[in-house]
Amino acid sequence: MNRRKQLGVVAATALALTVTAPAAGAHTGHRPAADPARATLPAGDGWAASGTGTTGGSAAEASRVVTVTTWEEFRAALEAPGTEPRIVKVVGTLNATADGCAAFEASGYDFARYLADYDPAVWGYENEVGGPQEELRAASATAQGQAIKVKVPANTTIVGVGKHAGITGGSLQVQGVDNVIVRNLTLESPLDCFPQWDPTDGATGAWNSEYDSLVVYGSTHVWIDHNTFTDGAHPDSSLPSYYGEVYQQHDGELDVVRGADLVTASWNVFTDHDKTLMIGNSDSAGATDRGRLRVTLHHNLFDKVVERAPRVRFGQVDAYNNHFVVTGPSYVYSLGIGQESQLVAEKNAFTLAADVPAGQILKKWKDAPVTTSGNYVNGRPVDLLAVHNAQYPAEALRADAGWTPELRTRVDHPKAVPALVDHRAGAGRLR
Repeated sequence: MNRRKQLGVVAATALALTVTAPAAGAHTGHRPAADPARATLPAGDGWAASGTGTTGGSAAEASRVVTVTTWEEFRAALEAPGTEPRIVKVVGTLNATADGCAAFEASGYDFARYLADYDPAVWGYENEVGGPQEELRAASATAQGQAIKVKVPANTTIVGVGKHAGITGGSLQVQGVDNVIVRNLTLESPLDCFPQWDPTDGATGAWNSEYDSLVVYGSTHVWIDHNTFTDGAHPDSSLPSYYGEVYQQHDGELDVVRGADLVTASWNVFTDHDKTLMIGNSDSAGATDRGRLRVTLHHNLFDKVVERAPRVRFGQVDAYNNHFVVTGPSYVYSLGIGQESQLVAEKNAFTLAADVPAGQILKKWKDAPVTTSGNYVNGRPVDLLAVHNAQYPAEALRADAGWTPELRTRVDHPKAVPALVDHRAGAGRLR
């Protein structure tokens, strides 16, 4: 079956779901579920609506509905056995690192000693670090990872209650499962207590960190809606520097990787972050990623993020009606075109500072085609591909991603997107 016929089958399947799938968003013209925890992804709403659609834990029996107020209760609710539908309601802010970094330190680990041992004046830049302090750092990092990572099982809905629900310092792992919904949470990026110094990373070395707020790894049918992803109390501007390099304690906010497929991210806010959203994490992962990593991004606000909004490898990614607010000299790019990617970016709105040229919005990592149409920059239509190729002729991109998205509900005019998205996206704004 050719690609156009395949897309037609997907669209027809999605439309068939209108009979059985309760709608969740007033924006689509459907009436939302009375209880947001019982909501399902509307029919036709992005890649996660294809096939069986995404219902999460909406059908959970009363015994499988749990309200939690602490990180420990949250972990226990997700670790309860069984794959029957479950709903976890989050009240207030759950803190995964309430006891601080010292709670994870291996006995004998001494950061001052670490800095002295691996100072480039002593260690140089030719070899990766090794020895007792690096081993203790790694052990400390393992302890933190075990404490802050939590696996989300299949057929689960996680939803914040009210306007002020969230998770600080935790990392949600949607790994190897199907049918998950995450909504209405403020997710403050985990702060890596034990970044690793790599003297061989670039000309002057770099600090590398772990932990994303949310990782979709080898999973299918995932709906991520009305969340706020932020660095919160620890923006990069607050981080110290050692060896002349920022002591980077943040990784990504959302990653969709390693064969993940059929994901819709809608009405989220991504703010004040560097490496924000990665779809496909390796050029060499074609065996798991080729033909997968199908992701829809719509009506999201990318506010003052530096790069990866998103960066794409392999996947057919549909990005429409998003608002990108770009300020400050640290900006690198918004849409990254990577290995075998097939990105369609249509009817988005970009609000750029005066010193940021529109040609910088796209970034070529590898030769791959991209579709850009109907996008507006500072209130005016701009051909993103043309201005990129004019500004970076040595990094020219090819037109036409080779497919036409059909799994969309309502598509707004890009001039209306800033006001619409800025007032409705993010946690605490479910309608």
